[in-house]
Amino acid sequence: MASIDYRAELAKAGANIDSRWAKVCFLARRYPLGAAGAVIMAVCVFAAVFANYITVFDPLSTNAALSLARPSAQHWLGCDFMGRDVYSRIVYGARISLAVSLGSLGLGLTCGVIIGLTSGYLGGWIDLAVQRLIDILQSLPLLVMALLMTASLGPSLRNTIIAISIALIPSSARVVRSSTLSLREQPFVESAKAIGMSELRIAFRHVLPNTLAPLIVLATAQLGATILIEAALSFLGLGAHVVGIGGRIRPHRAVAGDFSRPRNQPDRVWNKPPGRCLA
Repeated sequence: MASIDYRAELAKAGANIDSRWAKVCFLARRYPLGAAGAVIMAVCVFAAVFANYITVFDPLSTNAALSLARPSAQHWLGCDFMGRDVYSRIVYGARISLAVSLGSLGLGLTCGVIIGLTSGYLGGWIDLAVQRLIDILQSLPLLVMALLMTASLGPSLRNTIIAISIALIPSSARVVRSSTLSLREQPFVESAKAIGMSELRIAFRHVLPNTLAPLIVLATAQLGATILIEAALSFLGLGAHVVGIGGRIRPHRAVAGDFSRPRNQPDRVWNKPPGRCLA
């Protein structure tokens, strides 16, 4: 009969790790894909926060002499058709992309939590009416819904955040509602009702905290989707009229159809850096 070495099993599970740095290294070895994603996200946040210190050129300054310039020691990623430094525009564009994604994600999740919690906890005709409205919103793809909202509200930074947040409400409301339906039947909810606690306090004090675990998973998955939607809206001219990563691709696409462009300068050189940053 084979024996189990419990000390070896505990060591594999990281039970003997004391320092924080050792815990970080253990998690990085155990979950390499998650560690790589965390490093990439940290680099993006660092670039967005310290954009003033890691760039040399103004992202809005133009220079006709550098139009479609190739990557060089001075301009690492080259220049666009107006002579603007592509590297500076990508770094500064990360600020807008992160601001739009975090703002829309926060607003969408807040509204979705309130709608899903109310629908799932109250039930009855309120739940039926809310879910039919959610079905209508979910019948449209995420990008199409954002396009409709942005086209209705108009292109601006605030309207872009509102448009994307409206498109995120149905999925978050569904997740919170499904968790609420099971939690409202738990014994701790019945005990809270028995001692005379109000329905509002039960919903927000006891039910809501237990719905946050799946909501956090959904938020991390939707963060990348919001960045891609913001880039798509900027690409179509419906996003924020400021420096954004999606807007960095759009001018290069316009140049691709310009026959006055020198034919020895392929436009694919200028499309690669912003596209890779989005990926």
